Amino acid sequence: MPGTPPTRFAYLGPEGTFSEQALRTIPAAEHGTRTPARSVPEALESVRAGDSDAALVPLENSVGGAVGVTLDELAEGEPLVITREVILPVDFVLGARPGTTTAAIRSVAAHPQASTQCRQWLRSHLPDAAVVDVLSNAAAATGAAEGRYDAAICAPIGLARHRLAVLADKISDHPDAVTRFALVSRPGPPPPPTGDDVTSLAVYIAHDRVGVLLSVLMELAVRGVNLTRIESRPTGEALGRYVFFLDCTGHVADDRLGEALQGLRRVCADVRFLGSYPRHRWSQSGGDQPVPAPAGLSDTDYADAAAWLARLRRGE
Repeated sequence: MPGTPPTRFAYLGPEGTFSEQALRTIPAAEHGTRTPARSVPEALESVRAGDSDAALVPLENSVGGAVGVTLDELAEGEPLVITREVILPVDFVLGARPGTTTAAIRSVAAHPQASTQCRQWLRSHLPDAAVVDVLSNAAAATGAAEGRYDAAICAPIGLARHRLAVLADKISDHPDAVTRFALVSRPGPPPPPTGDDVTSLAVYIAHDRVGVLLSVLMELAVRGVNLTRIESRPTGEALGRYVFFLDCTGHVADDRLGEALQGLRRVCADVRFLGSYPRHRWSQSGGDQPVPAPAGLSDTDYADAAAWLARLRRGE
């Protein structure tokens, strides 16, 4: 992480949510201060204002897709950079006060995204229970603990905090669902390359240039840079104006990615660097190994070609 290691962390609150659970997988955050924020903009603004050293916010979910408010915040305002990613399995549980039986449940509190991801389980196991929308997974657990609802769908971290018993675990309709979180800091030198890194960019293209998006993709493809994600968001300027968010394999310090960034700078209206950081390794991805560069396009090949050109220029 750039500069002094962070000790003050903000995260999308409240306490007892998947965001807190993800943050606590980071050793520095486990031993530092953790402050819940009411929204993604509030969490990121605390970093911009210097009240926090870093903020953990959700970036995308394997079922629900990208978190638009996070992308919008990263594309606008004072620049911030991602220094780390955390991928957390979304393991919803059904909790209730000790002694509650499944047969006695008539109301279940749940955040709308949680109940959506558990719809089939609820239909099969609690067909007569009323599902009540609440503002967060933590609010669901709080409501069940206080007796306002018979049970709650929540994150595992919320059970112990509210002294709830587990009535059922792994109740998501998508057992392999995960959420990807980003640890965001003020700009500084990126973490050193590890050989298995991700670089994130926000790319603005000129709307009046034919084929410019293809040009963007070609700048990456011809250098063997693997594009792992592309997401468009409206800029808010006018209908049809978009910013494209790209995730690429590689690090800004790599020769081939560095050349690709220079190429993007030439063909795009603007490019915002959102960080180079280690790729999170996790067993459920089915793609744990980085995609190798094609023959002739590895970092070693680029270094050899650069050395060859330097010899030619020296007359050797």
